[in-house]
Amino acid sequence: MALPCRSAATLKKYLVLLAQDSCEFRHPEIKSLLSLYGGHFSNTQDAQSKSPFCFLQLPSEEMARKLMKRTVCAKSVFELWAHGKSMEELKQSLERYPLESMVSYLQPNSTYKISIHTFNKTLSQKEKLNKIDVLEFVPFRGKVNLQNAEHIFYLLEDYGPEPNNPRKEPLQIFFGRWIADGQRDLINSYSVKKRHFIGNTSMDAGLAFIMANHGRVKPNDLVFDPFVGTGGLLVPCAHFGAYVCGTEIDYNTVHGLGKASRMNQKWRGPDENIRANLRQYGLEKYYVDVLLSDASKSIWRKRPLFDAIITDPPYGIRESTRKTGTQKEIMKTELFPESHIPVQLNYHLSDIFSDLLNFAAEFLNTGGRLVYWLPVYRPEYTEEVIPQHPCLKLISNCEQTLSSHTSRRMITMEKVKEFEGEDQFAHVKDSQSMQYKGHNSFREKYFSGLTKRMAREGKAKNEEASTGNYIRQENRQDI
Repeated sequence: MALPCRSAATLKKYLVLLAQDSCEFRHPEIKSLLSLYGGHFSNTQDAQSKSPFCFLQLPSEEMARKLMKRTVCAKSVFELWAHGKSMEELKQSLERYPLESMVSYLQPNSTYKISIHTFNKTLSQKEKLNKIDVLEFVPFRGKVNLQNAEHIFYLLEDYGPEPNNPRKEPLQIFFGRWIADGQRDLINSYSVKKRHFIGNTSMDAGLAFIMANHGRVKPNDLVFDPFVGTGGLLVPCAHFGAYVCGTEIDYNTVHGLGKASRMNQKWRGPDENIRANLRQYGLEKYYVDVLLSDASKSIWRKRPLFDAIITDPPYGIRESTRKTGTQKEIMKTELFPESHIPVQLNYHLSDIFSDLLNFAAEFLNTGGRLVYWLPVYRPEYTEEVIPQHPCLKLISNCEQTLSSHTSRRMITMEKVKEFEGEDQFAHVKDSQSMQYKGHNSFREKYFSGLTKRMAREGKAKNEEASTGNYIRQENRQDI
């Protein structure tokens, strides 16, 4: 096929094939990495779209490879040569692609292969071969090598969002050259099931890597987690070359003491600790330290200090919300007489997020990011409950559903303004009207919804049993 010679644009168009889990996190992760490496997110689809395809405009193939070395939400990236709603449109689109951009991959002394990927439809091997035969309009001159090809090309088809009712013809067809795969294997290789030291609330490896990417963690950064727990969020940050540190109020967790969280293990072993987790993955050189400290009372003097703050505060469900008590914070009652000061007090959720945002505003470097989880009661959720701060800009807000009535939202914020004296009194916006007014608010609603669900299930079982008894009585009468 004779193709006219055209000059390539400065930015090339690439197609990203996204994974089909953590869907709401996919586009924000790609956008965060693009803001770190460069390039433009040119996709027009909504972030919650089920389609696994999105478009990027990048200055180079090297940039695409850098992106794929970080993302856990994408499977692969392709240099997009053509796309359309039919094979005829695909052919017309390919004719418009610059010849100089494709000619080096079509040489007689090269080897290639063509693979087929379909979304929400399974094709037989015969159907795949027929589709490859239709691509005869692509001017291949090299030899086919299915085992070790120099260049791999993909025909990708989107059959819509309904897997149980696929369309006969695809909504969109794409053709391009495979560039690189994403880091999906990290989810398995860093799985908490294989990790040396875990707790009741250790973060899922996939979500932990997504948080690090949303936080734009990069080599030689200093990353801090004020609620470090067993260090599950330090591991992916260290994997990306950042130096990691944190604080934790629980003495046993910091020192790896007490009861184990694993099934069939009663007590933690002598080398179960946060440092051992990093050592397990060859990342110990990035471990700064974890201090036994109260997140509500800052121990730092130098500011700004950190390049990113990545954390998962306690919600009061599986881990209690606590802070240390002082003489001024205790009202003298019969419960707490003059001579007694409790070691720890309840730490209200509203105070946790207020303190966290103020800490980030004060100790993040400008341009640094705060990434944290916010638990919400879904029937009452509005965007108004998202904490705000004058020094921090909201970047993304992604939901992970926990149950029919609860979820948690991963909030990403960026420091855009230097912390000033008056900002130390800035708290969560409209904190008095937020649902997190008391420490038990989310906990009570969480368990109230659970109780209601169990009651409904119990009622349904009772009705089913009653119906069964009635039927059995009728059968006996018939006999």
